[in-house]
Amino acid sequence: MDTAVVDVLAGLLSLDGPWEFAIEPRPRWRRPADIELDRMIEVPFAPETARSGVGNTGLYGGCWYRRRLALPPIGPEERLLLHFNAVDYEASVWVSGVLVAYHEGGYTPFSCDITDLVATDGCCEIVVQALDDPLDLAKPRGKQDWRPEPHSIWYPRTTGIWQTVWCERVPTTRIGQLQWNTNLERWEVGMHARIVGGDGRDLRLRLRLRAGGELITEDVYA
Repeated sequence: MDTAVVDVLAGLLSLDGPWEFAIEPRPRWRRPADIELDRMIEVPFAPETARSGVGNTGLYGGCWYRRRLALPPIGPEERLLLHFNAVDYEASVWVSGVLVAYHEGGYTPFSCDITDLVATDGCCEIVVQALDDPLDLAKPRGKQDWRPEPHSIWYPRTTGIWQTVWCERVPTTRIGQLQWNTNLERWEVGMHARIVGGDGRDLRLRLRLRAGGELITEDVYA
């Protein structure tokens, strides 16, 4: 059995590894059908690094990635999420030719639901465009030095995908976000949970807090 299939059956699939790749010195391609991918890159290493297999430290405005996958069937009560932990700086993501995400910011993760774009045979194509003009000084400091060598507080240039990419198989109804708030003066702990995919009926959330082996509190929210 293919290793990728085993990972998905366990709920997770790492997409790190070889992707098709192309550098755009001056961005001109506007859609996946236009791109000319002429090499491979090892994700999640930035194309400026030796580990990526590209090692291009020049000045360029963007790059493109493509990965084709064969996934096992997703159950009727499941969804498939595509996660990017970090892409520098503007990222556009297409799945099976459909634009599914646009994200701005080189340090924050983002994700999208790609369930309905996977073909009946489990095949899909992921294309990522990453734009990062090294001469644009308005972006947050750190990732794009406009000089050949890093200086002052600026680091060596980092373009495109520079953290892990992965797929996650999740239930249709699930906890999408969990946030904790504490008040030490009143000895209180607050919790906010965002439920995704439920209509609000017949849903219960049970919360247990323990310190060591001791149960502090147990609540049920409807």
